[in-house]
Formats: sequence, C-alpha cells, structure tokens
Amino acid sequence: MTFFLWTSAIKVVVVFTAVMVGVAFLTWVERRVCAWIQDRLGPNRVGPEGLLQPAADGLKNLFKEETLPASSDKLLFLLAPAMSFVPALLTIAVIPFATPLPTAWGEVPMVVADLPVGFLYILAFASLGVYGVVFAGWSSNNKYALLGGLRSSAQMISYEIAMGMSTVAVLLLAGNVALSDVIARQQQSTWFIFPLALAYFIFIVAAFAETNRVPFDLPEAEGELVAGYHTEYSAMKFSMFYIAEYSNMVTASALMATLFFGGYDIPLTSWDNGPPWTIAKTLATLAMFSLKVGFFLFLYIWVRWTLPRFRYDQLMALGWKVMLPLALGYITVMASAIWLLHARLGWTYDTRFALALFGLNVLLAIPLFFALDRGHLISGSEARGEA
Repeated sequence: MTFFLWTSAIKVVVVFTAVMVGVAFLTWVERRVCAWIQDRLGPNRVGPEGLLQPAADGLKNLFKEETLPASSDKLLFLLAPAMSFVPALLTIAVIPFATPLPTAWGEVPMVVADLPVGFLYILAFASLGVYGVVFAGWSSNNKYALLGGLRSSAQMISYEIAMGMSTVAVLLLAGNVALSDVIARQQQSTWFIFPLALAYFIFIVAAFAETNRVPFDLPEAEGELVAGYHTEYSAMKFSMFYIAEYSNMVTASALMATLFFGGYDIPLTSWDNGPPWTIAKTLATLAMFSLKVGFFLFLYIWVRWTLPRFRYDQLMALGWKVMLPLALGYITVMASAIWLLHARLGWTYDTRFALALFGLNVLLAIPLFFALDRGHLISGSEARGEA
C-alpha cells in the first residue's frame, strides 16, 4: 500500500508537470508553425530560437492587472477559469502512456489512474469543461461574452453526442472500456484506424469542435464577439482558459492515439506487446506514444492556419444533420457486421477481420464524402434563403 501511494503521488506530480510544461511549449510550437506556414519568422528573440517566449508570456500574465467588472457575478466570474482548467487536466489521468515500469518493489503501471471505466471517465469529465465557458460568459454581464458562452454550450452539446457514439464501435471491437484493454486488443492484430476508419473521421471532427479549434472556434469568433466568452478576463484568469484549451488538445490527441492508433504500441513489432517488462520497453513505448500525440497536435495547428471558420448555422447543421445521423447509422452497420463476422462466421479479431471491416468502411465512405463534397448538407441558412 505504501509503495502504491508513493508511486501514485510521483506519477501525479510528473504527469501534470509534464502536461503544464508541454502546454506552455505548445504555444511556442503553434506560433512557430504558424509563422512557417505564413512564411515569416515567429517568436525568435527570447532565448535560443525563442524557446523562452512561453516563460516570458507566463511571467507577463502573472504581473498584469486583474480586472473584475463592476456588474459581474463575482463568485462565478472567479470560479469560471478554474472550472475550465481543472477538468482539462483531470482527463489525462486515465490514459496509459507506456508499458509498465519494472522496479525493485514491483511493476508500476504507466498511467496515473488505471480505472476499469477509463474511457467513460474521460467523457464524463470532458463534458464538465463547458460549465466554465458558460459561467464565464454569463457572469461577465457582457453581451459579447454571453453570446460566446451560449455558442460554446450549443456547440459542445451538439458534437459531444457524436463523439461519444463514434467510440461505441471501438468498444464493440475492444470488448472493454478500460483503455489498457483497448490498446492490448490493437496489439493483438491491427490498429483500429483500419477497421473503424469512419469512426475515426467522426471522432476527429468532433474533437476539433469540442476543443473550440478552427474551423469550429465560434465561441471565440473575434470578428463577431470581440473575444467571445473571455472578453472581460485578463492576466492569469485569461491564461487559464488558454491552458484549458491546449490541455484539451493534448487529451484529445492522446485519446485519438489510444483509441485508433494503438496507444503506445510500436508498429511492425511484437517486442513491446507483453512481459518481461524492461526499462528499454518503457522508454521506447513512451517515445512512440509521444510521437503519435505530437503528430495530432501538429494536425490541430496545421488545420487552424489552413481552413476558414464555419458560419454558426453551418456548424450546427453539420453537427445535427450530418454527424449525429452518421454516428447512429455507423453504429448500426458496424454492430451488424461485427455480429455477422464474429457470431455467425466464427472469426476472431485478426488481420482478416480488420480487412473485412476496412472494406465496409470504404464502401460507406464513398457516398458519404461524395454527399459532403456537394456542400448541400451543411449549407445552413444560405440554402433556405436560395429556396
């Protein structure tokens, strides 16, 4: 029990410190990648290649003046940043990031809390972040901030349903909601990105909307709402919203890597699939997991500086007219296919099983993307006006 408590405390400190430092560094990465895409330099003055710019920005926010609007609801105004910040950090706690670490006192699982309901825990806590956004908009007593908060609540509710349902197919194949079991199932044969390609498409679109990132950053549309729900915030309270956003990006990226890309699994080898556990395995799988998460974080940044923002009616039309029916239909089709292959034909999850489901996903994707490419499904109020 003492060993468990000590290792748990160490993991909490190490993981949350790594997330906070990583989030700070990610702001520098985004500014540098943005500059590269736009053919300019980006931050390059503070420290070598501008690496100390996040530290300078953090120090600046610590010493900036804290504002408190006279007509605001002061309690909720102060609590709102923490209500966005805390759930964003807690969701990372159940994601395994490496194989167990062997020590002289026993094996240490490389996850802060290896819960048997890990994925359900993530969905539950991730949904709490919207309260901070809504309370920030309402408590500011600012009409622009209120509109940003209302937009965010509608957006996150719309896409959270599709995100949750897109993962039902993952749970059907894995047979468990524990993320360690999801990774183990993928290590047995093939990553879920192949047999569940459309589920991944639904999940990644919903993940962009859930994290309020372009092209779904309607709650912060500066051209319409000044800055959105955090218009009245300054200094560290303002920074906490951005820390929450980037933390959610890290969690969503880690979840995509875990659910569809084998988590910490190293491709083309079975060396890391089972005991005996070694320090080399732990370091190698940690590096592989970090590489996968880094790829999805780069994808977030790349999309932000490439695509334009949706109109609000297009955003809602995509969520309710496309994503929700697509997720429902996909669950039905995949559940039937898995039942047919497993129960009727007696196939187990192997390469043949994955290839059969991959072919089915391709057949479903062709008419879907053809219909989406026409633009009529998400034209929103424009189509009604033309009619």
